[in-house]
Amino acid sequence: MIPLETRTSIDATIDRSLRRIGARAGELGPGFGALADAIARAATGGKRFRPALVVASYRAFGGDEDLPAGVLPVAAAFELLHTAFVVHDDVIDHDTVRRGIPNVAGEFRMRARGNGADAAGAALLGDAAAILAGDLLLHEAARLIALAEVDRETRASLFELLDEAIYVSAAGELADVENSIVTEHVAADAILNATFNKTAVYSFSAPMCAGALLAGAGSEAIVALQAAGGRLGLAFQLVDDLIGAFGSEEQAGREAGGDLRESKRTPLIAMARESPAWPRVNDALAIAHTGPIAVREAQRALEESGARHQLRSLIGDTLDDVRTAALDPALPREAAELLYDLSRTVQERIP
Repeated sequence: MIPLETRTSIDATIDRSLRRIGARAGELGPGFGALADAIARAATGGKRFRPALVVASYRAFGGDEDLPAGVLPVAAAFELLHTAFVVHDDVIDHDTVRRGIPNVAGEFRMRARGNGADAAGAALLGDAAAILAGDLLLHEAARLIALAEVDRETRASLFELLDEAIYVSAAGELADVENSIVTEHVAADAILNATFNKTAVYSFSAPMCAGALLAGAGSEAIVALQAAGGRLGLAFQLVDDLIGAFGSEEQAGREAGGDLRESKRTPLIAMARESPAWPRVNDALAIAHTGPIAVREAQRALEESGARHQLRSLIGDTLDDVRTAALDPALPREAAELLYDLSRTVQERIP
């Protein structure tokens, strides 16, 4: 989506923030130094998808090919925001490993055990370190926008986008956890709303609107882009849910069928619950954690319930909404093309 040179510039901007965190270690002690190192590892690499959206949207709305100084910090801010949410999400899910290596919580659990702590003490330190790491990353994201070389009005609008992204994502995460613990049936619509709030705004709408704002887009274009970005983000997350159930290990970045093993209440499962085949699906999901054969049985039960087809249809309809939104006359042709390209990319991920 973005040239290698731009990716390198984004990485350099992120690295400056990470070095700033690390530079405080000398005065704040060895524990903070270890935390800074863990944060740097958490934020290093990745696809840089959200920064790429900022830059692509900026150019689609007529921004200069040679990026002005204010664009890169804003793009980097959305990557740090994403990393903060990932680190906090791992705490919520009690995960200590991400993509096969210890995450921030996992690193600090090992640090605690190395210092003689028992299991409870190690868990306490691991969770505390991860929460604080996410807090620091949120601060750095806001700081990047606060110090970006943009005019006062644009900065205020960027902070409104950041504000909305953080509040909506927090609401979505909370609803997702609440949905996972209640014993009674949770309606598919409620699960869909949580799915949208967790990801769509901060991953799609906000970075795309940030790029458009930096290029000087008007309010009508921003409203149209918010709507299209939201639908695009929902489709992206629904595809992720399908990947979590039916995708390959390569697609999912972890063991195939991970969502089924963990009994996650995703829109896919909510749709199956509302089908006559739910008793069989429920029985299959109850033992999916036992191994690959049980996972395949759960996949077959979901397929035969019609839930997979129903979710794929919903994704198709949602992407059709994006393509319709792209026709809004408030959007320039290049922005419409960007939305078409993104919808095609999302569709190609469907397992």
